[in-house]
Amino acid sequence: MAHPQFGLDTFGDVTIDGATGERVSDAQAIRDTVDQAVLADEVGLDFFGVGEHHRAEFAISSPEIVLAAAAARTERIHLGTAVTVLSSDDPVRVFERFSTLDAVSRGRAEVILGRGSFIESFPLFGYDLRDYEVLFEEKLELFAQLLDEKPVTWQGTTRAALSEADVFPKTENGLTAWVGVGGSPESVVRTAKYGYGLMLAIIGGSAARFRPFVDLFHHSLAEFGHDRRPVGIHSPGHVADTDEQAWEELYPAMEANRNAIGAERGWPPYSRLQFQHDVGPEGAVYAGSPERVAQKIAATLQTLGADRFDLKFSNGTLSHDRLMRSVELYGTQVVPRVREILAGAAA
Repeated sequence: MAHPQFGLDTFGDVTIDGATGERVSDAQAIRDTVDQAVLADEVGLDFFGVGEHHRAEFAISSPEIVLAAAAARTERIHLGTAVTVLSSDDPVRVFERFSTLDAVSRGRAEVILGRGSFIESFPLFGYDLRDYEVLFEEKLELFAQLLDEKPVTWQGTTRAALSEADVFPKTENGLTAWVGVGGSPESVVRTAKYGYGLMLAIIGGSAARFRPFVDLFHHSLAEFGHDRRPVGIHSPGHVADTDEQAWEELYPAMEANRNAIGAERGWPPYSRLQFQHDVGPEGAVYAGSPERVAQKIAATLQTLGADRFDLKFSNGTLSHDRLMRSVELYGTQVVPRVREILAGAAA
């Protein structure tokens, strides 16, 4: 944790026009996402992640194409997904797409694999939700073999068997791969078993409760004979010039987003009281002034010993200009302040 990295994640939330308050088109939201990635690169961030979704709230269903567009306009920042829904995709095609992205970005591609917290892709692509667990287990195993970039022999129940199958293009220095985990011990152990990096999606409650999962991950890696792998954190948030501004900008967007999704999942209505808890020290939303957000991120990194923090900066129908300001403040003020806090603590 001596030199943690800092990234941004977006689900490509369909935003609003800052002048009219009207919803922008999916196409405009996608173009805006590329501009946000360019700014993230300019302000010195380490990673920009794009989620894969297949529903009306989110514009991006093909993140690799958006990331390739961003690669053409950026120089240094790593580009990846948050997450790729491996269960409803084919591991061979996923590897091919990301090894291609790695080529056009000159080695900056990463993939974060997950089962996905949304299930729309399963019926859309002809998968049975009764196979939810076995789909992910088998495909994660196959993808781990593909990362070796050698001919693969594999057999399972969810796709055709492979016999000495060689997959192209090859990368120049290997492909960085993580697994996004919501916090079950079984998922942590599985991630370690196949030697992936662990990306913890902390979207509710205190970060401290995830420390046992970090310890379990490192212990499991050793048990499976793997070298150390990185641990990352993914959490929602928003940065503005003051706490009050950030909260007033974020709350309406987050309320609408949470209630739309919550209506499908049986969640209670989101409230100001819940929001104030979420942005507080024991909550999982990193929203406020640069100083407040920096202090909270530093505390999380110290508590968990994590190697990277990714701020999920799009949270409902915020406007593009507010998102751009959030990216700017995160890169130019929050991240330098976090590094300063951590350096002081280590001295």
